Amino acid sequence: MAEISASMVKELRERTGAGMMDCKKALQESGGVMEDAIDILRSKGLSKAAKKAGRATSEGLIGLKIAPDNRAAAIAEVLCETDFVARGERFKTFAAGVADRVLTHRPAQAEVLLDMVQNELNNHIATLGENMSLGRFERYESDGPGIVGTYVHSNGKIGVLVELGVGKAETAGKPELLELARNLAMQVAAAGAVAVDPAGVDPAALERERAVLRQKTLDEGKPADKVDQIVEGRLRKFYQEVCLLEQPYIRDDKVVIKNLLLDSGKALRDAISVRRFACIRLGENA
Repeated sequence: MAEISASMVKELRERTGAGMMDCKKALQESGGVMEDAIDILRSKGLSKAAKKAGRATSEGLIGLKIAPDNRAAAIAEVLCETDFVARGERFKTFAAGVADRVLTHRPAQAEVLLDMVQNELNNHIATLGENMSLGRFERYESDGPGIVGTYVHSNGKIGVLVELGVGKAETAGKPELLELARNLAMQVAAAGAVAVDPAGVDPAALERERAVLRQKTLDEGKPADKVDQIVEGRLRKFYQEVCLLEQPYIRDDKVVIKNLLLDSGKALRDAISVRRFACIRLGENA
């Protein structure tokens, strides 16, 4: 029997879309003859995915999986061709299963996750008759006392993780903290924050905004010696738009998120912080 190399398995996988182990078995069965291996996979219905691989996947869902203690959670973007398939129970179950793999197995790269679910993905493609693919994914696990709040919008197209830190382990188990974490995840989905606070704003984005505001201020004819001061003042509004802690609370716009955290901390007799958040919007920046 011919020796089956990794490059042969890779080529067969690229040509058929079948899973890595299925490709290896087919090559072993065919004695290393590539075309015969393709026919073997076709006879088993495992190469059907390749026929649909070029079709656009612009619909889908964000799958979600939460650890029982709320200390870890994962979201995963799973894509298909039509909203009709995305709304089906089979696709919803698959998306949730992908998120479960992310939570349980901690894949570091998209290729690793794909290897985990390739056979199941191909079976769904063959059964549902649409091309499908995996998109982005995020996994958070609380480092120290805290929890991970989650939110997936009702249409399944936006998913958010928010990690909250606290000072005392017993605080992490309180339902009030979990409710706060979920509300903050909803805040991220609704208000579109891109950073926790001003220090977390991308420096390049900040400089672009500063340049725009500076030019606008100059065009307004403001005194040259006051321009920098005016620009820094106007940046505060920019921070209110893009920084979670600076945003008005969506449930009460008279309250700023950083003050909400302070008030909640007083009620729970503990310090509460937002450590990080992640938001996946279906198809965005894919």
